[in-house]
Amino acid sequence: MIKRNLLVIGLAVLLSACGFQLRGTGTNEMAIKELDVSARNAYGDTVTQLRRALQNSGVNVHAGAPYALILTNEQEDRRAATYTGGSRSAEFELTTTLNYTIAGLNNSPLLDDKVQVRKVYIHDGNNITGSEQDAARTRNELRAELVQAMLVRLQLLTPAQLEHLQQEADERARAEAEALDAARRAQDATPQQSPMELPVN
Repeated sequence: MIKRNLLVIGLAVLLSACGFQLRGTGTNEMAIKELDVSARNAYGDTVTQLRRALQNSGVNVHAGAPYALILTNEQEDRRAATYTGGSRSAEFELTTTLNYTIAGLNNSPLLDDKVQVRKVYIHDGNNITGSEQDAARTRNELRAELVQAMLVRLQLLTPAQLEHLQQEADERARAEAEALDAARRAQDATPQQSPMELPVN
């Protein structure tokens, strides 16, 4: 019994040393410590769960953060995956796509990307209520996977990478401002043609 317990403990230590974590255990440590999170639907399920997951990962989610995660669009697509003999859909594949932007100083966009998850559920034409419950459960599971996928994306970002993206955004904004100013100066320097005066009879 003692040997078996020692073996289990040894395996757990070995796996944790390799970076292995069981789903639902441990924390997803983030390099980003402050982040503003917003969405078109400010109180939607996805943004609410994402805020909570980030806070559980040690991120201070607040409006004054130096960087902002903006969920720009969440879209669900459904397609028939398989059919029964009577040509009635037996399985549906749900796909949820989440587009997002990470913005920096002066709301300058630093990164635009998307995450996508999909799952299949069974549709029983003889049990509409049960099929609707399966669809709702599948949507909830997809949302949880979407939030997890978003956390993984954010884990890959470091403050140094965000600073580099901010510098590139600042340089683009500066170049655009200089080009606009040059165009304005060129327009001001161009003599304006006076309107043609028609002879008075």
